[in-house]
Amino acid sequence: MFEHNYYQLTIQPLTKKHYLCGGKQIYGFFVMAEMKLFSGTNSRYVALKIAKQLGVELGKLNIMHFADGEFEVCYEEPVRGAEVYLVQSTFNASENLMELLLMIDAAKRASAHSVIAVIPYFGWARQDRKDKPRVSIAAKLVANLLIAAGIDRLITMDLHADQIQGFFDIPVDHLYASTMFVPDIESLNLKDMVIASPDVGGAKRANSYAKYFNKPLVLCHKHRQQANVVESMTIIGDVQNKDVILIDDMVDTAGTICKAASLMKEHGARSVRAYISHAVMSDPASQRVMESGLDELVISDSIPYDTDRCPKVRVISVDKLFAHTISHVNSKKSISEVFLFK
Repeated sequence: MFEHNYYQLTIQPLTKKHYLCGGKQIYGFFVMAEMKLFSGTNSRYVALKIAKQLGVELGKLNIMHFADGEFEVCYEEPVRGAEVYLVQSTFNASENLMELLLMIDAAKRASAHSVIAVIPYFGWARQDRKDKPRVSIAAKLVANLLIAAGIDRLITMDLHADQIQGFFDIPVDHLYASTMFVPDIESLNLKDMVIASPDVGGAKRANSYAKYFNKPLVLCHKHRQQANVVESMTIIGDVQNKDVILIDDMVDTAGTICKAASLMKEHGARSVRAYISHAVMSDPASQRVMESGLDELVISDSIPYDTDRCPKVRVISVDKLFAHTISHVNSKKSISEVFLFK
């Protein structure tokens, strides 16, 4: 269990530093804000795990849905003066994002001291730049919406592009799945391991793993005709008789990762495993993984996935990573120890 300040006040003599770290003054003393944890509808599965790790109860929140598709958010307990943490990944992006915005707005209007958005999977992140004329930059728009709604801080994991942090004018705690994945990879005890990226865009992330393990880096160069369709792929590096660990931030339809795995098996790889931070797993991803050369697909539960859909998939929970971070943010401690590497 982690230390927390749930339902207790820590009173200390008032100093200038206390104002800077988000406390408030009562009769000349500094009082730490009470921590409360709430969850949106589709992220309750992971919020309950985080709450258990923190040793707190998940807050009571009612989301009423109307016949026309609108919904209303209502907190069923006081949040006045509290440090409110809202757990909500934005998969099924539009509805979950709107639900999160209403949760933020309701908390601010109920006089919460601060509102921290905990978004394990930050949707819309693939649209982070203009890569062709007359297109939107959705990641920036979502950042603007969250800021306008009133968040004071963002805690998220493995953004599709690191520069998205710069879209926010508030503190962003950008966590990395390497904290969970590295111990799991080490437990495999693979002697002839190589680290691979399924595309050139993920080379930086894969290279961090390669440096940590002091292993060779293999790249896959792909050519797309259209979104979610890979026309051709080439391997750069040696995988003959190697145990390949593929690293990527996201798997959507699984076309790229499965093509890379099959191609590596054709080039003599002994085994191919993939470690993916966010498993969107849109159809027909599960079927593709099952029929591919992948020996195993290891994912986080930033997005829920039923492993009965594909026996090759194994899930590692983000609960400890986020609970540890929330605990340190609430107690105003450094979170740098959370980062194994980027």
